[in-house]
Amino acid sequence: MKRIKLTGSSVALLLLLVVAGCAEPGVSHHDSLMDFGSIQTVAVLPFANLARDEAAAERVRDTFSTMLLATESIYVLPAGEVARGIARAGMADMSRPSTEDVKKFCGITKADAVITGVVREYGEVRSGQTTANAIAMSLQMLDSQTGSVVWAADTARGGITMTDRLFGGGGKPMDEVTRDAVNDLLDKLFE
Repeated sequence: MKRIKLTGSSVALLLLLVVAGCAEPGVSHHDSLMDFGSIQTVAVLPFANLARDEAAAERVRDTFSTMLLATESIYVLPAGEVARGIARAGMADMSRPSTEDVKKFCGITKADAVITGVVREYGEVRSGQTTANAIAMSLQMLDSQTGSVVWAADTARGGITMTDRLFGGGGKPMDEVTRDAVNDLLDKLFE
C-alpha cells in the first residue's frame, strides 16, 4: 500500500479548497413577470436593524443608496424626500410596509418601486484571539402598482478568514466590508 506524503503547503491548499467549497452564495429572487426596465425611480426606506450597533441600518442604507445611484441605472430619491413621503403616507412600520402603504407612498413620491431591508449583523466578530468585521443583510424591492415583492436578495460579507486564523490580522475595515456586501446585492439586482 502506498503512502502519500503531504507537505505543509499541500495541506493548506487542500484546506483552502474545502473551505471555499463550503461557502454558500446568497439567495436571490427576481419576479419573472416584472419589467425591471420600467423602474426609473426608487425610494430606499429606512432599514430594520437587528445588529448591536444602533447606527448600522442608517450607515448601510446610506451606502446602498449612494452606490445604487452611482450605477446611473435608476434614480434614487433623496433621504429627505423619502422621509417626507413616509410622514405624508402615515407609514407605521417603514421596514415592513403593507401593500396599501407602498401604493400610497409611491403615489405621493412618484417612485416606481420601494426598497426595504434588514441589517442582521454589522460590526466586529470574534473567534478565539482573532477578530474581523462582518455584515449580513437582506433587501427586497416592492412594486409601486401592486405592492408585491418583485426582487429579494441577501448577502453576508467579511468575517474571519482562514488567513486571519493562521497569520492573525483584523480583516477588512467595516466600510470596505459594507461596500462588498452592497456590490454583491447590486450584482444580484442587475443580473
